[in-house]
Amino acid sequence: MMSENLERMIRLADEFFQVKNDPSQIAVDSEVLERLRLIDPDSRAEMSNEKGPIAWILLIPTTREIMEKFISALISERELLDQTLPGITYDAVYLCSALVLPEYRRKGLAKTLAVEALRSIRTRHPVKCLFVWSFSREGDNLAEAIADACSLPLYRRFTSPGG
Repeated sequence: MMSENLERMIRLADEFFQVKNDPSQIAVDSEVLERLRLIDPDSRAEMSNEKGPIAWILLIPTTREIMEKFISALISERELLDQTLPGITYDAVYLCSALVLPEYRRKGLAKTLAVEALRSIRTRHPVKCLFVWSFSREGDNLAEAIADACSLPLYRRFTSPGG
């Protein structure tokens, strides 16, 4: 049985990202979570309370070559994940998603999770940049804060979701 907060997080993700309406985006399920774990164990991080997760982030360590194709809209988010092979050296990280339940927002939880995960990833990989496909101004602000905290340049994909 799913926790109350996990059900809320899944609904929030479905409403915000609308991945069911866009097969080019990554729909997070157990298969995707296992693939992310194989890419890097710190690609997913969450904070929880007694009711389950209150914040989570997904990062995809990848290569700069794949990043360039993605930010130029030559490949989809799904293709980015498919082309990122486990066990190679990564020099770019995609800030895939950050979700925080409404009552826990504006407390720095997503930034803290992402910065800690990025720092850990960087102990294993020579990450030189962060990139994002933000769906909101808040997401873009978060990406900028993470990039600043980790002293990484930030690259953006500007096409709209689904396009």
